[in-house]
Amino acid sequence: MKKIGFISGSLRKDSISTKIAHNLAKLLPEGYEPVFIEIGDLPLYNEDLEAATPLAYTRFRNEVKGLDGVIFVTPEYNRSFTAALKNALDVGSRPYGQNVWSGKAALIVSQSPGQFGGFGANHHLRQVLVMFNMLTVAQPEVYLSNSAKLLDEDGNLNNEGTIKFLQGAVNTFIKYVEVAPKLV
Repeated sequence: MKKIGFISGSLRKDSISTKIAHNLAKLLPEGYEPVFIEIGDLPLYNEDLEAATPLAYTRFRNEVKGLDGVIFVTPEYNRSFTAALKNALDVGSRPYGQNVWSGKAALIVSQSPGQFGGFGANHHLRQVLVMFNMLTVAQPEVYLSNSAKLLDEDGNLNNEGTIKFLQGAVNTFIKYVEVAPKLV
């Protein structure tokens, strides 16, 4: 069974990103296990903390090491992705030479209640993942506009066109998961 990590860039209790992540997990094919990775407990990355590595860092790094691929779902804050997600990315890429992201497949899903669907967040995150040597899905790019309207009162996607589009993105991501280990 291959493990696919889901990381929500939002820490909010009623997060749209987290709800979308749970909907995406339902689109995984048989033989793939969703793993939801917590990032809210990670202390801000500080190299000085490596002398007595925080348990949250160790837990997070070990969880990411065990994944075959990662689906990032993030809102857009000020034309970029969230500070919480940036911190998690930094924790996983440090200390130097111990990058837990390298060689993994990635899919970026950005969302926004506005019209641009988190375009800025998506592209900023894409720049960072290149540095980590992640095989990131290039097409389709996934920007979910008016995201709150895509969910019903139970947090389920309510738009068949969006579900079909996301299924296609997940299917493409799975192809990347299958080839990523061969490329490293």
